[in-house]
Amino acid sequence: MLTKILIANRGEIACRIARTCQTLGIATVAVYSEVDAQAAHVMACDEAVYLGGNTPQESYLQAERIIQAALDTGAQAVHPGYGFLSENADFAQACVNAGLVFIGAPAASIRAMGSKSAAKALMEAAQVPLVPGYHGDKQEPAFLREQADRMGYPVLLKASAGGGGKGMRIVTRSQDFEAALESCQREAKHSFGDDKVLVERYVTRPRHIEVQVFADQHGHCVYLFDRDCSVQRRHQKVMEEAPAPQVSDALRQAMGQAAVDAARAVNYQGAGTIEFIVEADEQGHAKHFFFMEMNTRLQVEHPVTEMITGQDLVAWQIYVASGEPLPLKQADLRVHGHAVEVRVYAENPDNQFLPSTGYVSTLRMPTPIADRLRIDTGVRQGDTISPYYDPMIAKLITWGADRDSARAQMALALMQTHIVGVATNVAFLYRLINSAAFAQPLLSTGLIEQNQDSLLAVLPQTDIVDLAALVADQLNRESSQPQHRVRESQSPWQQTDGWLVNGTQTRRLSFDVGTDQPEQVEVQYNPPVLHYQGHTYPWSFKRDAEAIRIQIAGKQHLVSVYSDSTSPPSRHLFRLGQHRQCAYLDPLAVTLDSQQHAGKLTAPMPGKVLRVQVKLGQRVAQHAPLLVIEAMKMEHTITAPFEGIVEAIHYEQGEQVAEGIELLTFVAITAD
Repeated sequence: MLTKILIANRGEIACRIARTCQTLGIATVAVYSEVDAQAAHVMACDEAVYLGGNTPQESYLQAERIIQAALDTGAQAVHPGYGFLSENADFAQACVNAGLVFIGAPAASIRAMGSKSAAKALMEAAQVPLVPGYHGDKQEPAFLREQADRMGYPVLLKASAGGGGKGMRIVTRSQDFEAALESCQREAKHSFGDDKVLVERYVTRPRHIEVQVFADQHGHCVYLFDRDCSVQRRHQKVMEEAPAPQVSDALRQAMGQAAVDAARAVNYQGAGTIEFIVEADEQGHAKHFFFMEMNTRLQVEHPVTEMITGQDLVAWQIYVASGEPLPLKQADLRVHGHAVEVRVYAENPDNQFLPSTGYVSTLRMPTPIADRLRIDTGVRQGDTISPYYDPMIAKLITWGADRDSARAQMALALMQTHIVGVATNVAFLYRLINSAAFAQPLLSTGLIEQNQDSLLAVLPQTDIVDLAALVADQLNRESSQPQHRVRESQSPWQQTDGWLVNGTQTRRLSFDVGTDQPEQVEVQYNPPVLHYQGHTYPWSFKRDAEAIRIQIAGKQHLVSVYSDSTSPPSRHLFRLGQHRQCAYLDPLAVTLDSQQHAGKLTAPMPGKVLRVQVKLGQRVAQHAPLLVIEAMKMEHTITAPFEGIVEAIHYEQGEQVAEGIELLTFVAITAD
């Protein structure tokens, strides 16, 4: 058995690997970039080695430095996690050449499956079902368009060396093919260093189902059942579950066997995932499956498989890498219950899911429950979400005896997840887990897009419970302010509870809740009453740990309110799975009215200007593309909000821009 492992990754997966190593009594070595010097994964390991820089290219993609760090610290093996170098065949081979164990697939298997087109040729030979398409080397645009025209639209363009939704385009008309191809090739070249693409028939009502496989060095190969990963935004997963619902036993067994056949076709070893695109009927039942690709590494969503099988897949990886046989045979593996995983991202669902960066001033997560609620994270309160890496904050994984109980457990966990400082998708996930489409389930990769009106719905109007919580929070803050005359702090003249010598005090509190007009509540102290919109509400409140328990109109409500680091601080109200940003309007504060200029366009996130598509003085139509920003290895097109003339261009191609910075200015064209 290995005794010391270097973890060549960061974030939650590095913390998760370190946790298993600790359980097995294996020492760990972390690596880190400059921005990650105090990160959670560094603190989770026994040693840590600085790689340099901040960007992945300067740090976690520095293969030679990572190998040298392993040798210098006496590590016997390298675990790559997922992402970064996990599917880099040259890195895997370099580890072996240096005398290190690579805890992953053999380099030859990674190469065989690293090219989508080559992998599909292998799968065809192994008689694994394939989607009709062109996977060859001929890449002339006219030829590829001819292939697409022949197989019929819609078609899917995919980077041959790609993954994670990058370098992928859906084309619905022949006349749009060449523009989509150019964009796909450009993104593929930048993300993977290879602009080769493949063209496939786009499956209607597609579901994304994958099968976990495991093989050892002794010729044994098993599958640990399937996961449904259909719920995606921008071709990237946000929610997974196991086992995949609405799959017949016969189809599930056929997919499992096909996955084992695929792994055997490349002499696979270790953990791998065979991804299938599955065509469903109108009720969402899986009917036909086709090989899509193989991920030659551990998947982000592996915890749902662990929850339904009771197995530790990282431990399995270590056993296999140490030369041991698989812990179990196929006949010994069973599915127990149902598991759901959501990915909590620092992103704004209401702004095309663009990543959010910044200081995490509040991070409250539910308490883990053995075998029922698991939290995998590499972010702590006080950390900063940087623009350099994937913006995932945590994974919440819940288990239940059946799908409905797992969903209910997840809904509760999301209600108890409170994050302030960056925009997150928590409220979106709460609506998603409770949506009718997911509950039925009518799963497809288009679920979010088809239900975006309800999933991206605006917050409901504030009610008396929300306002009562804001009032209680404000009164708590006032009562906790330090007393200036300490010796008289018990005097009634020093109290902030509205006490009067004779009579009842009332005051009016105003709050900005994001609507056109502020909300006003009149507070009566004795007896405690709230007056709002012509109604009178007897009430009381009590601080309950980090929440406020409101009793009003004969019911009790638990609401959490936090402040952020802005000046003046905003109030962040969490209730029933929703997050509302508010502000107390202090009548004594001096405020300045800031004007928003309609003719200014700002960067929605930090990134690099990839292409400027307009010239100074050019007239542009509404929704016309103005420039393209690249961030998080994805392209984002900035379009004109109205018809206008470009008055100024502030950045050129190749320049870095910060979030909120003005990119260009143009004036509106008004009718005479």
